[in-house]
Amino acid sequence: MVRFDRYMLSQLMWLFGFFSLVLVAIFWINRAVQLFDRLIGDGQTALVFLEFSTLGLPRLITTVMPIATFAASIYVTNRLNNESELTVMLATGTSPWRLARPVAVFGLISALMMSLLSHVLVPTAGQQLAEREVEISKNITARLLTEGEFLSPTAGVTFYARTVGQDGVLRDVFLSDRRMEAQQMIYTADQAYLVGNSDGTSLIMVDGLAQRLTNADLRLSTVKFEDFSFDITSLIRTDVVITPKLGYLTSDMMLSNWAKVATMTNTSIGAVAEELHDRFARAAFCLITALIGFATLLVGGYSRFGVQREIVISFLLLIALDGMRGSLSGPVLENPSLWPIMYLPSILGGLIVCGLLWVASGGWAMLRKTERVA
Repeated sequence: MVRFDRYMLSQLMWLFGFFSLVLVAIFWINRAVQLFDRLIGDGQTALVFLEFSTLGLPRLITTVMPIATFAASIYVTNRLNNESELTVMLATGTSPWRLARPVAVFGLISALMMSLLSHVLVPTAGQQLAEREVEISKNITARLLTEGEFLSPTAGVTFYARTVGQDGVLRDVFLSDRRMEAQQMIYTADQAYLVGNSDGTSLIMVDGLAQRLTNADLRLSTVKFEDFSFDITSLIRTDVVITPKLGYLTSDMMLSNWAKVATMTNTSIGAVAEELHDRFARAAFCLITALIGFATLLVGGYSRFGVQREIVISFLLLIALDGMRGSLSGPVLENPSLWPIMYLPSILGGLIVCGLLWVASGGWAMLRKTERVA
């Protein structure tokens, strides 16, 4: 029997890895297209795109993990049923409760992985992703290396370059500076270069025209220049501060003092309670998703017509329980003392699993027989 447990557990883990890989690839491609267009369009390199994609993977994996767990449980149980392996085990006197042990172990492994992601990896990756976004927003050089678009790196400044050559030369440059109330400046040049030094970054414009419009008397002055240096260091925002968010905090930081965490993140105590216990509830729900798929198919037994009906029933049960999870956040946000209801879907799912295994073990037939005898 221990050998059968190892065999079934290995099948579950292999299929879980396969479904996780496929689902992550599908979701990642959908997200990567938008991310690639945004980052590359802002002048970032492919390495930055890969870094952002990697930092977003932990949260993406938490989304697909319950689905992969359920799919693996359904697929393996259905295959063992079709090949009569479960029928043979039941015929030898093995109870459905005993057959559920490797599935429960598989669910616990999935729950542990979900716990590691939810409590540690997702908050850490989210914090690092926010820091990198701030660093990139300060990188004015990369933002200006976008051709054919009017850019506004800061309020009152507009920049345009028709083309950006392979050698880094900007051609047909337009720069409008409206930050001063007394006057407005417009610079146009045939070519421009971005030059960095120890003091900052400068835009060197060649063969251009500078136009100054005084707002008091609306007088326009123009000056042609062969080369002109414009300091763009002041356009870089250095006052950006990353505001602490609940999603960036690991769970151990939220266990001590909810009021302190709420004040630090500018949220409510209910939001802290909902975020913390939702992480635990997600891990518990992974265990339930594995057991529901197994128990529902085991009740159906072997049939040469297939178990499509049982698969649909198990899927509907999972949808109902998952939908219940989404509706329980509101009461906890209003009243933090109601946090135990976050585990209600997992508890209800556990009761459903116990009921299905009881029916599969003949409990319902024995009850009806007892009623007839009585």
